[in-house]
Amino acid sequence: MIQQNVFLDRRGVWAFALGCIGVTIGVLLHIPMFWMGHNNGFILYGMPMDPGMIFGMYLIIAGVIAAAYGLLPSKAAYDAVVSSRITVVAPEDAPLNRAHWILMATLVVALIIDVMKPATLGFTIPGMIKEYQTTKAHASLVPFSALVGTASGSILWGILADLYGRKAAILLSAVVFIGTSICGAMPSLNWNIGMCFLMGFGAGGMLPVTYALLAEMMPSKHRGWSLVLVGGLGAVGGYVVASGFAATLEPIFSWRILWLMNLPTGLLLLGLGRFIPESAKFLLARGRNAEAHAVMRRFGTISHKLEEGEEDESDLIAHGHHHHSAEEAAEEAKLWTPALIGKTVALTVAALSWGLINFGLLLWIPNDLVAKGYSMALSSKLLAESALIAFPTVFLCTYLYSRWSTKWALSAFIALTLFGLLWVLRLETHVGGNPVWPVGLLIIGSNGIIAILLPYASESYPVKIRGRATGWVAMFTKGGGVLAQSLSIMALAPSLGITAIGIMVPVVISLALFIRYGTETRGLDLRHLESSIRPRSPSKWDTPTVG
Repeated sequence: MIQQNVFLDRRGVWAFALGCIGVTIGVLLHIPMFWMGHNNGFILYGMPMDPGMIFGMYLIIAGVIAAAYGLLPSKAAYDAVVSSRITVVAPEDAPLNRAHWILMATLVVALIIDVMKPATLGFTIPGMIKEYQTTKAHASLVPFSALVGTASGSILWGILADLYGRKAAILLSAVVFIGTSICGAMPSLNWNIGMCFLMGFGAGGMLPVTYALLAEMMPSKHRGWSLVLVGGLGAVGGYVVASGFAATLEPIFSWRILWLMNLPTGLLLLGLGRFIPESAKFLLARGRNAEAHAVMRRFGTISHKLEEGEEDESDLIAHGHHHHSAEEAAEEAKLWTPALIGKTVALTVAALSWGLINFGLLLWIPNDLVAKGYSMALSSKLLAESALIAFPTVFLCTYLYSRWSTKWALSAFIALTLFGLLWVLRLETHVGGNPVWPVGLLIIGSNGIIAILLPYASESYPVKIRGRATGWVAMFTKGGGVLAQSLSIMALAPSLGITAIGIMVPVVISLALFIRYGTETRGLDLRHLESSIRPRSPSKWDTPTVG
């Protein structure tokens, strides 16, 4: 049996390696098509695809399938995962060590690569409109397709993380990233629309899997700030890298280079796989006990077998989804009881507002500024400079969340986003002014919101409804983007000023609701959260005693 398992593991490694090679070669076969346009500004619109490109597409599809097969556990391992009742957690007082810091740094880079993909959409749309000679509404199908893919990927990748393992899900996502590089050589807008769905599909699951890894590997008392720090650095870093590429490479190689950068960044993500551990829980379930215990020793985690009816806390925190019994499903209705409904609505509206800003307003700003007479070079540099302004605030956000107040840290960044929207509104009446500071303030506020929103949601609900609550909030971060891009597709996207005013409404509502119904979670042991859910008593800071 041991020899058979070793054979299966080796077969999987070879299948994954061949799949990665196949996808990479498939992308490289598109480069000649791209380079054919170097004498005319890399305009490929209307050019026929050569046989090498078509063969490359089939090779990419085959490579992704082979890589997925290589990562897929054997049926016996799958049955073990399904039937296992093992949980792996870090002791409350476990110290951080070198392995924790390496993991956090690696996942920051992974999230930067992940966030960079949708962040480039705002820089590619103006170029697509010009090259393909199409309308803004038609071009808006590109980000819309990417967002639908992201929403779909968020659901599927959580399942894949359970089936394949955390690390394997990240590696498969990287393979998909590499394959979508061919968007940069597509002579047709419709091909870009289809490929952007796949790009979003691959990117959608990275954040949930990242939270899953950190929730399982980080000591409980360090979980909150580490999630905020990693998520915040990944979000800001993604904008910095995307806008940096746009500012430096787009003027030389056109908007297409931003898609082709998926090849080197995807390969980088594959290389980082050696620093990402597999979940010890998953390894135990597959019978790879020696590897599992080696991981647990490195990260100071422990395991135990769950008793009948005992919940797996790490799964509920990390995934935002869980399978429930009929009795538990009845308990989940309490999400909408008076004690929680105010907070739930506040978080929902805040998530919707962030989606409208991140996948609507920030994607429209570069094109809107060009229409107002600003240069394309300025609009390309805008988000880079604004993101650099926002970068130091990630550490402030982490400090406020872990040392001051979880409730008031989120409230402060919602308020900051409101001021950013007011300042962006001022651009409508002060054409010619520097747009960096208003957009920078908006990015600071919105990045603070997304860095805190999901960690706060996962820490704010009892175990039996935590999965539903966190998944609900995460869904609305995507929902705001789908709504924004639906307006673009129907050619109903309003001007910059009207957009800012429209988004202010849910931002103000979420701020008011959160100040009224938000609760403090700093220093709260999540295992005892159920006893803390009670009607809110009037208190200035709503802060529990922290020992």
